[in-house]
Amino acid sequence: MAENALRRQLDECLSALARTASPATVTAYRQDLAALTEFLEAQGIEDGAELKVGTVRRFLGAERSRGLAPRSLARRRAAASHFANFLRHAGLLGHNPVELVPTPRQPGHLPKPLDVDQLAHLLDTPHDGSPLATRDQAMLELFYSSGLRLAELAGLDLGDLEPRRVRVMGKGSKPRQVPVGGSARRALEQWLSLRPALAAPGEAALFVGSRGARLGHRAIQKRLAELARRRGLPEHLHPHRLRHSFASHLLESSQDLRAVQELLGHANLSTTQVYTKLDWQHLAATYDAAHPRARRRPADPSGE
Repeated sequence: MAENALRRQLDECLSALARTASPATVTAYRQDLAALTEFLEAQGIEDGAELKVGTVRRFLGAERSRGLAPRSLARRRAAASHFANFLRHAGLLGHNPVELVPTPRQPGHLPKPLDVDQLAHLLDTPHDGSPLATRDQAMLELFYSSGLRLAELAGLDLGDLEPRRVRVMGKGSKPRQVPVGGSARRALEQWLSLRPALAAPGEAALFVGSRGARLGHRAIQKRLAELARRRGLPEHLHPHRLRHSFASHLLESSQDLRAVQELLGHANLSTTQVYTKLDWQHLAATYDAAHPRARRRPADPSGE
């Protein structure tokens, strides 16, 4: 059976996306667009040029009836909109019909932030000084110090570190710079002194595993969860909870929503509001004045 125009257009769209997006994003869009394609073909539509507002509404309505959560529905809509834009730029659509369909309302649920005392206990509990324990401490400090996403921390290379900041690649391949507080800098210095004992020759990754290669997402999640359990945290610890704690604590102290937006790498202020670009000096000043661990110094061992 010959491939219809719709499936060919879908393949071309995903191939173009793969040149700029991460493999995870391409996989997610492939799943969402496969659902759209199946729906369209069931409606007798075999060419993306026939995509209409009413068709998109019916598709999202059918997915909602199947029990898809609002977040998944929003992702379906985003994928459909990306496909429609691809068709528009190819001259097959005069406009993007998906833009006329509202995004499904998202629930306001966010992970509960840890309070400052809980985090102080978690971060200040001594470890055995081994390379792996020192690495885990540095990851823990950096997550909370700089509000990084899991993918951002996992993707860090040695060259991304500067004396007081770190360069990260955020969502949509958007780079940004965020401050690194004093506690995190000291933890990173300790890790960097031990990293050569683990890292394979030529490995660029900042955080490596026992085999010398870059530490993966799942491995980081497991290490943080185990670390939190050993240090007595009564609840599961996920990297995003540290990011949410970073945002909540900084916003409570500074009341500067736009600075927190910039530090988190949110494209829209509305995303930051559930918990204008500012220059680096303003961001650093806000961070130093407000972050609980930005200026913390280790206790004097002499007790003086």
